[in-house]
Amino acid sequence: MAETTVTTVPQNGIDPISGFVIKPGFEIVRANCTACHSAKLVTQNHMSRERWLTTIRWMQKTQNLWPLPQEKQILDYLSANYGERTTGRRAPLPANLMPSISK
Repeated sequence: MAETTVTTVPQNGIDPISGFVIKPGFEIVRANCTACHSAKLVTQNHMSRERWLTTIRWMQKTQNLWPLPQEKQILDYLSANYGERTTGRRAPLPANLMPSISK
């Protein structure tokens, strides 16, 4: 009986295993970021380039993240694909719909 090989084809440019957007720098980010934590920790965040850099520095200082020789490519990828968003899931509630604060 012949062995069947199944190939997963990415849909919409998303890596089916990590969930990362498949764009330049994807492999470098996947290799470095998922060595310590899940890709979901990256994909659920949307930060400016400066904030991504601050997060990397924090991980290097407190979490033993190694020096990243390809840091520029990592920051390029993260800021392009997981950069700041101008809107969240929904618009903020109007003040008149917010609960009152008792003092």
